[in-house]
Amino acid sequence: MSKREKKQLLRISISAVLYIIAILLPLDGFAKLAVFLVVYGIIGGDILLKAGRNILHGQVFDENFLMAVATVGAFFLREYPEGVAVMLFYQIGEWFQSYAVSKSRRSISELMDIRPDYANVLRDGQLVQADPEEVQVGDTVVVKPGERIPLDGIVTEGVSSIDTSALTGESVPRDIQAGQDIISGCINQTGRLTIQVTKEFGQSTVAKILELVENASDKKSKSENFITKFARYYTPIVVIAAVLLAVLPPLITGQDFSIWVARALTFLVISCPCALVISIPLSFFGGIGGASKSGVLVKGSNYLEALADTEVVVFDKTGTLTKGSFAVSKIQPEDMTVHELLELAAYAEDYSNHPIAVSIKKAYGSEVDSSRVSDIEEIAGHGVKAVIDGKETLAGNVKLMQKENIPYKNSVSTGTIVHLAIEGKYAGNICIEDEIKEDSRQAIRALKAAGIKKTVMLTGDADAVGQKVAGELELDKAYTELLPADKVERMEELMREKSAKGKLAFVGDGINDAPVLARADIGIAMGGLGSDAAIEAADVVIMTDEPSKIAKVMKISKKTLRIVRQNIILALGVKGVVLVLGAFGLASMWAAVFSDVGVSVIAILNAIRALNIKKM
Repeated sequence: MSKREKKQLLRISISAVLYIIAILLPLDGFAKLAVFLVVYGIIGGDILLKAGRNILHGQVFDENFLMAVATVGAFFLREYPEGVAVMLFYQIGEWFQSYAVSKSRRSISELMDIRPDYANVLRDGQLVQADPEEVQVGDTVVVKPGERIPLDGIVTEGVSSIDTSALTGESVPRDIQAGQDIISGCINQTGRLTIQVTKEFGQSTVAKILELVENASDKKSKSENFITKFARYYTPIVVIAAVLLAVLPPLITGQDFSIWVARALTFLVISCPCALVISIPLSFFGGIGGASKSGVLVKGSNYLEALADTEVVVFDKTGTLTKGSFAVSKIQPEDMTVHELLELAAYAEDYSNHPIAVSIKKAYGSEVDSSRVSDIEEIAGHGVKAVIDGKETLAGNVKLMQKENIPYKNSVSTGTIVHLAIEGKYAGNICIEDEIKEDSRQAIRALKAAGIKKTVMLTGDADAVGQKVAGELELDKAYTELLPADKVERMEELMREKSAKGKLAFVGDGINDAPVLARADIGIAMGGLGSDAAIEAADVVIMTDEPSKIAKVMKISKKTLRIVRQNIILALGVKGVVLVLGAFGLASMWAAVFSDVGVSVIAILNAIRALNIKKM
């Protein structure tokens, strides 16, 4: 509990005690008024000041104004206990709101408490503590066991385990060693690590994630926008209705004005839209917090709301449904040795960091002499053309061989086939296979169980490879051998096939699939850990390589929307009934207090449930 919340709770407690004493004391007349005014000043003075400031700034019709008018009016009618009680219970409701918001914010800030306090920078052989924002690219930092990784970089010395739970929700530490990339925000657990910084703090993973979380509340859902507009028109309407209720009936019936003024004041208390205005944004905030606990970052409540209406989920293959850790499984040379063909492929792919290129270089196992390679040209969706030892060399898929009119041999293998040619003559092919993630099968089953109507895969791989993966995962459809432009076309077709209300989500790595991510209703980046492009391009970022978390965040989305609907029905239903009763004098000020504060507290407590994801 924050200091502010403790002070507020203390003020409420003191006011409650004084209120009880005031009721019990046998006071009358001015003495009674004076005692209740003291209690009212303690519990409601800040509300009167807020109402006054808001009126001066042109913001008349808000809950502060409604509470001020209703309670001050009660005093004019000599209903002192009722006036103080309304303000007291209103402040209790405000405290519940403040506590609930703080709880939601703490759940995210604790999860995202990843900003490092300092960095141990190695300067002139000595370790110097510095602010991470002052560390430059190329500097060397040392991270001792128990310390937080301050900046993104490459490990140059040391072996350790790192705790990534704050970023990914994973409880199992990851092993790290020299030569591997490491990201900021994780905790070093066992060994001393020396890291060469590759990004300034402002561009680091931790900075981007913190910015994402801080800005998540800016993108509002349809429900939140509706309630904002509703409150804008609703409050002036009920104020005008209260004025008419206080004036017209006495003029028409000849009854005492005090009776109808009291009813009008009760009407104002009932009409306060706090339960809706507070609980609905809080529900979405709780849902975003719950998703964050699972290692899923949702960039706004509008995306969380859209996830609940998702009908079609489209997947990229490599790195999404498969591990992306390719390995050479077969080498088939023509008129050369296995080693010569593998060397040729390694030199052709040397410039690339694509998983296929990495697997070829790993299989080659020797250093590449870059002076032997020149005139490298990447041909999108086909492969690469380069000059190696003065000879034009091609390395790529079947389309590249067809494009260059080179006769080739089909491989019976079902992996990804890289064909090679030298000076227009076919040199052979290399088969590279990618394993399906263990989690992928569970992910597809979970999505279908969650009501997803169609699961689709888009890939540039050969048809045999794509269909094999789709069959093993029981996907509804697989489109293969696609160029980047083809993927967008297929996406357009799928968008037209879905229902008007339904949404389409695309799941990719966020790096190579930016056009498709942008076209989908919801772009989901898989394996976003450390990927700037994933964090920038997607609407939702899965911070691990587990596609099963997509179904989980969809469940969180649906749960959040159920809570929102429950709060809307509760608030409007109770207020509607009590407003009618209040207008006919059948609801007392105490009923008004319940319809406002009571409903607000119930709605707020209901909204907090969005944070609970343990049983999901």
